[in-house]
Amino acid sequence: MPSPVLLGALGCALLAAAAFAGHSGDRCSWTGSGLTQEPGSVRQLTLRCAEGTVEWLYPAGALRLTLGRPDASERPLVACLRPIGHFAGAQVFVERAGGSLVLLLAEGPGPAGGQCVRWDPGEYRALFLQATLHGDISRRVAAFRFELREVESPELLPPAHRLSVDGACQPCSDAELLLTACTSDFVIHGTIQGVTHDTELQESVIQVTATRILRYMLKFSGTGGGVQASIRTPLHCGVRPGPGAFLLMGWSRFGEAWLGCAPRVQEFSRVYAAARAAHLLPCEVVLD
Repeated sequence: MPSPVLLGALGCALLAAAAFAGHSGDRCSWTGSGLTQEPGSVRQLTLRCAEGTVEWLYPAGALRLTLGRPDASERPLVACLRPIGHFAGAQVFVERAGGSLVLLLAEGPGPAGGQCVRWDPGEYRALFLQATLHGDISRRVAAFRFELREVESPELLPPAHRLSVDGACQPCSDAELLLTACTSDFVIHGTIQGVTHDTELQESVIQVTATRILRYMLKFSGTGGGVQASIRTPLHCGVRPGPGAFLLMGWSRFGEAWLGCAPRVQEFSRVYAAARAAHLLPCEVVLD
């Protein structure tokens, strides 16, 4: 948890920005060193682009990072972070209303596919990076990529816990199946041809042959033999190939497809028909 000293420093940083000595960057990315930062200080950063990188060498003190355009606060925003290499020397927190901080990235290799957070309209879109204490001066780098996406239909917000790739390990409820079908970046009717596992990246890759693509915002391949797609999920989810037709749904993360829900087509059809009869459909989904 953040120390009281750093929490106090965060409050002071809201009133005045620290000096930018020893850094390079633009409105999309930033690289800097903690060696030039005053102990206990909080350096202010603002990055306006929809994607970029942050690289903090020898982290010391803290950084307060504001993301996105200043005129974008009227729509929900999803921000995803993915560590570059071994994330070391700092932790990343999401700043919430009232100054509370929620841990997003800790030291280590980081979750497969990264980690995401959603800001609702009116929320201040800031991250707080706090250097961790170590007894030596070996080289440490806290670096990550980020990408921002505005929610196009604020009335249809994706389930907050499903934004994390770890959400794919949990079965989707009926309500989540319907909402994910309306809000995800891809919806594929297809069969699973195989699953490969990468222990180094801690992810599994599901090879899918699509019989129908209802929505797909990423590149895919294939011609006469059917459209082929690769969909990722964390290794610890223990995904295995199974027979039958599935409706695979999920989101784009740094140019890759990550699984959200994968019901069998018959199961989704049952849920969809029940919601239609009860007049509770969040959107129309044409399966046939």
